[in-house]
Amino acid sequence: MTKITIYHNPRCSKSRQTLALLEEHGVTPDIIEYLKTPPSQQELKNILSLLKLSPRDLLRSNEADFKENNLGDTHLTDAALIKAMTQFPKLIQRPIVIHGKKAVLGRPPENVLNILTDIQTSKEGSKK
Repeated sequence: MTKITIYHNPRCSKSRQTLALLEEHGVTPDIIEYLKTPPSQQELKNILSLLKLSPRDLLRSNEADFKENNLGDTHLTDAALIKAMTQFPKLIQRPIVIHGKKAVLGRPPENVLNILTDIQTSKEGSKK
């Protein structure tokens, strides 16, 4: 089975709820505490591609770093926003759960059920 990774912030209730939901379904994901180990710019580009989101969609606009760095400026490029998220990882929406070539944002935590359904379907397919 392909591993499952969660970009997790243990201080975030949605992140804790998403991790608990995975564990309730028998999944033990690789946990990346992204505030301690932020993704590189390339990793973030890959995550955005899997999520099918733009960098702006992944930004937490209520964070002080967002306001202090004028990240609401619509003229900023995707590259500039990605660079800001790697410099200030608190800006990244969380949690992000990745399984193979699929990723979901755990807001709400139930979004992760899409990935769990994929896992269950692939398990059933391999039994046949």
